[in-house]
Amino acid sequence: MAELPQEMSFIAHGAGGGPEVLVPARGPLPVPQPDEVLIRVLATGVNRPDVAQRSGSYPPPPGASPVLGLECAGEVVATGAAVRRYKAGDRVCALTNGGAYADYCTAPEAQALPWPAGYDALRAAALPETYFTVWANLFGHGRLAAGETVLVHGGTSGIGVTAIQLAKAFGARVFATAGSAAKVEACLRIGADAAIDYRTQDFATEVKRLTDGRGVDVILDMVGAAYFARNLRSLTLDGRLVIIAFLGGHEAEKADLRPIMVKRLTVTGSTMRPRSTAQKGAIAAALEAKVWPLLAQGRCGPEIFRSFPLAQAADAHALMESSAHIGKIMLEVAG
Repeated sequence: MAELPQEMSFIAHGAGGGPEVLVPARGPLPVPQPDEVLIRVLATGVNRPDVAQRSGSYPPPPGASPVLGLECAGEVVATGAAVRRYKAGDRVCALTNGGAYADYCTAPEAQALPWPAGYDALRAAALPETYFTVWANLFGHGRLAAGETVLVHGGTSGIGVTAIQLAKAFGARVFATAGSAAKVEACLRIGADAAIDYRTQDFATEVKRLTDGRGVDVILDMVGAAYFARNLRSLTLDGRLVIIAFLGGHEAEKADLRPIMVKRLTVTGSTMRPRSTAQKGAIAAALEAKVWPLLAQGRCGPEIFRSFPLAQAADAHALMESSAHIGKIMLEVAG
């Protein structure tokens, strides 16, 4: 690592707070552990967990970098002693355990993947967080299969766009909710079979209409408590509700639980960051085998709404919190 600089730029968030706490700072380069690669970051994505960590409600797990950033794309510049697949000069995108809002970032080798064919750094960096999350939850915990019907809440978020595209690519019928006429139209353009404006329509009523009263097989939900009862009503026999966030609260009051028993429902959910390297590596291997070819063929891919220079991370977070975006918000780190 002698040829590398002694210091790098990164985005600090101090004691936490609003977007304005995000400021450029200087510090030492991270040192890769034996199973890690050191990546010169070219681009990184902005995700809801970053906003939660910045505000103080989502602390990093033990041993993770305190610097924000859960995904990146760039060039490998150093490797740990146990790394076998990658070498200096390789271009990778990675699901990181933190630290991607920086010039350099480490990631376990198992959580790094080559850029899909035809991708540049910005598009490659937009993949890991949403694709790992959707694959693990929609197809893992949710067991979505070809021929089934899925309801994706927040259809124009980074997660939502990915879920719509992958569900369609693997043969499902897809409904989505969104918060405006423009976002409803975007869901349809991205591939949803039907889209519901949750501000003017009741999604449970619309699901019942769209399925002739049957309900959907799987719901991917990031709202939580505010949608819980209606989600249960919207599922068919043996349906699966997969909860991945609590934007509408985490305490469901006065929810009728009878549909869980009567319809044999499964209510599940997960977080990605606390999973072990082995667990994340298994997801990475499945993505490379089953999804990376689809990315190369153009059958799915990230929707990038806007990118900012790394130094303008505060503006990127303000945009994220406005919910005015469709798809991914990105930070460009180096040329």
